[in-house]
Amino acid sequence: MTAHARPGPGPRRRTVLTGTFAAGAAVLLPFVAPDRARAASGPVIADCATWGARPPSSPVNLLPTPPQKIIVHHTADPNVTDYSQAHAFELARSMQAYQLDVEKWTDTGQHFTISRGAYVMEGRHGSLAALTAGTRQVESAHCTGQNTVAIGIENEGTYSTVDPRGVQYAALVDLCELVCRQYGLPAYQIYGHRDFNSTLCPGDRLYALLPQLRQDVAARIGGDPTPPLWPVLSSGADGEGVRTLQLLLNARGAALTADGDYGPSTEAAVYAFQDAEHATPDGVAGLQTWNQLAAPARQGDSGTAVEALQLQLTAHGIPTDTDGDFGPGTRTNVTRFQTTRSLPADGVVDARTWSRLVA
Repeated sequence: MTAHARPGPGPRRRTVLTGTFAAGAAVLLPFVAPDRARAASGPVIADCATWGARPPSSPVNLLPTPPQKIIVHHTADPNVTDYSQAHAFELARSMQAYQLDVEKWTDTGQHFTISRGAYVMEGRHGSLAALTAGTRQVESAHCTGQNTVAIGIENEGTYSTVDPRGVQYAALVDLCELVCRQYGLPAYQIYGHRDFNSTLCPGDRLYALLPQLRQDVAARIGGDPTPPLWPVLSSGADGEGVRTLQLLLNARGAALTADGDYGPSTEAAVYAFQDAEHATPDGVAGLQTWNQLAAPARQGDSGTAVEALQLQLTAHGIPTDTDGDFGPGTRTNVTRFQTTRSLPADGVVDARTWSRLVA
């Protein structure tokens, strides 16, 4: 789960609380003071020791894999005019105290926080050291369904009707650039919290800035900033896109017949998945549902998600054996498909490749 806001003298929950720890291999880390420095080149990041963090209530999990994306949040705090470092550090301490004492979490939920005064701070212990290494990430608690695959960045303030301050936005660009460089992420893998969960976060105005944020980061690191574009499927739909949806749901524990028919059983499975992932529960497969389902697929993977990929490649005129094993032949065909769609031809089916397959 995640809670962010801290109005007045004490913290409170944001309207929608999200995030559960996903199961997976992880290393338990005892508390150690993270690096008190900048992570590679980029913005100066105050580590937990610098802003006066308390130790985690239990060891944090260092995952063996790097993140796949960045998720942007706002704290839903008042838009204060105290832009000092002292205020920024007090904000970080207050957020952590709420999440330790009230939510009973291991530590602060997000990886990094940017204050209204543009001070950048480490959130969860170990996040800065992991970013500096560039190969692993700390398991977090900022977005249901994404806490083992996404870096969470909190921006102090409420951005439903006003934009962030220019210096705060500039710090966000700098931090996203650093995260993308360290982990090899493309700029199109920058999202807002509402892209995954039923929440107003990061506010209408900050959310509207995300296309510009992707463009600004892409201008520095290269690449096409266009994010995945998903179809909207609902009861009565049919075809290969529905079959893909069914197989991806089966990969998450459903037991659907992959017949390409969006009937009552598929609708019920979508409802159940949305409820589990704290997405908007409407039974319609749209942005949040696809973003939660479309985990990357690569050579060595197997299962119903790979079967869905192979069926889609065949449907797009690239005949592929439907055996559920992502071998060299499937990788070659993925690369061929990516080339025809002007995508990075790396043979990895990330969210944007998935979206082109099901569009």
